[in-house]
Amino acid sequence: MSETSLVLLQQVINGLTLGSIYALIAIGYTMVYGIIGMINFAHGEVYMIGAYVGLLVITALGLLGITSVPVILLLTLAVCILVTSVFGWTLERVAYRPLRGNPRLVALISAIGMSIFLQNYVQIGQGARDVAMQPLVSGGWRFGPANGFQVYLSYMQVLIAVTTVLFMTLLTLFIARSRMGRACRACAQDLDMANLLGIDTDRVISLTFVLGAGLAAVAGVLVGLYYGLINPFIGFIAGIKAFTAAVLGGIGSIPGAMLGGLVLGLAESFTSAYLSTEYKDVVAFLLLVFVLLFRPTGLLGKPDVEKV
Repeated sequence: MSETSLVLLQQVINGLTLGSIYALIAIGYTMVYGIIGMINFAHGEVYMIGAYVGLLVITALGLLGITSVPVILLLTLAVCILVTSVFGWTLERVAYRPLRGNPRLVALISAIGMSIFLQNYVQIGQGARDVAMQPLVSGGWRFGPANGFQVYLSYMQVLIAVTTVLFMTLLTLFIARSRMGRACRACAQDLDMANLLGIDTDRVISLTFVLGAGLAAVAGVLVGLYYGLINPFIGFIAGIKAFTAAVLGGIGSIPGAMLGGLVLGLAESFTSAYLSTEYKDVVAFLLLVFVLLFRPTGLLGKPDVEKV
């Protein structure tokens, strides 16, 4: 392969890695919007809390003398999902359920307020500086000529891809085949009718927040391990990017959130490589603008049909 092809392959690997993270976070936005038609702007902070909980769990397991990397990863993910699920459930009960009958702008302001509260809550407890996370998975494979450009595929990138595919497959099976999954689909189609037919819509909405928070926690742990640094502000940037990915793919569509995350990740990776890192955010949002100009519902979104 030529050096140009190798550089292109490297950027595809980097883009898919970043896009997988965006997709995991974007699913939380799109599930909440698909059922109650609101945007949970505190979702990025839940992702940030997941990263901090992952740091604390990894540190605690190290102090206990546990050195097996698979055991540490499984325990860390389990604890992070549990803790952030509680945060997601609490957000729904405190910031959304009391305001559900009010105009959407009221719930939007409430979500922004919760986002600011959680960000400052972590700053008070953990400080505002960058915190280093211990690398658990290091090394990788190199491909290409020994005296030229080599493609580097790290073990951590493979772990991110495998973990993302695994959790998205489990979510897809849950939505498609489980009783609660069918209830989620019914609520997404018509919340009022689902309530009339005996579905506990409050329980379904709470479950949606819990599932989204759990996936955000997985993304937070993976990002912390991949980059090795976290701070209380990573949730804001990642949340905006994931929201962009959800809108790009089609807000309310889970496959659309996955596709939007991957497209956004690839766009940022190619921009950083072939233009400049400073323009990656500009290109990402310009891509969103062009998609919405020609397809307002997003890549996989469907237009709303008013029922009369």
